[in-house]
Amino acid sequence: MTTTLRPTEPLRHDPDGTRSQRYQVCVNGRPIGGIHLSTHPEYGPTVACLAELRIEEPDRGRGRGTVAALAAEEVARGWGCKRIEGSVPGDAEAARRLATTLGYVLRSRNMEKRLGPDVPRLPAGLVARPMTEAEYGPWRAQAREGFARSLIERGASTDEAYDKAEQSDVRFLPDGLASANTVISVLESDGDPVGVLWLGLWPDSAFVLDVEVHAEHRGRGHGRTLMRLAEAQAAEGGKDRIALHVFAGNDPAERLYISLGYETTSYNFYKDLA
Repeated sequence: MTTTLRPTEPLRHDPDGTRSQRYQVCVNGRPIGGIHLSTHPEYGPTVACLAELRIEEPDRGRGRGTVAALAAEEVARGWGCKRIEGSVPGDAEAARRLATTLGYVLRSRNMEKRLGPDVPRLPAGLVARPMTEAEYGPWRAQAREGFARSLIERGASTDEAYDKAEQSDVRFLPDGLASANTVISVLESDGDPVGVLWLGLWPDSAFVLDVEVHAEHRGRGHGRTLMRLAEAQAAEGGKDRIALHVFAGNDPAERLYISLGYETTSYNFYKDLA
């Protein structure tokens, strides 16, 4: 039997500069699923996004998804793409296995936690205060550099990584500390700054955009305290859940989030198409 992709729409050029196309996955001309392929809205036309890969239940477990994904990669190469990215739901174990089998590399995961009625309190001796303007510039430069380096270590080119870091500032911090729906806090222990929390209060949830314990203060539980602070600020902002993104390989952070009750909502993969 032959598995092929059949376009269900013309190749679209979207207002954000991406192009995309949807396909039926067919076996001997019989539709058994679908694929949505596009170029990346942030990384540009050389990076493809496999936004959807669906195989109907009766045809699963027969290698149809593998052949369809490989066919999508060939389409992406024809578009001039050098890399392809995609995400799978946190509970889709079969999709994770397929991604690994096809040579995709795990870049990161998204996690989420439902908040209960009890608002966490900070331990004695620890207080949180707003970041000052004097602290903002050095902190942002260091955080932006760290974010870019993490992307480079996980498949992005140098230009892509720094462009994305700059875009993050434009998108989430257009007015610095005065940006709407933004809370940036410094955690102090007996008056000594030990870490920083950047929380976004978004319409559907709170989101931990950055959490960092200063190197000389690590190993003392301050990371857990910062995450409890995030939950308290989310609750004060009227949110009933909180989410975050963590890069693969950051095992201490993953263990902390899991211990606090966060669950993985999606895994993010990439693959070079050279």
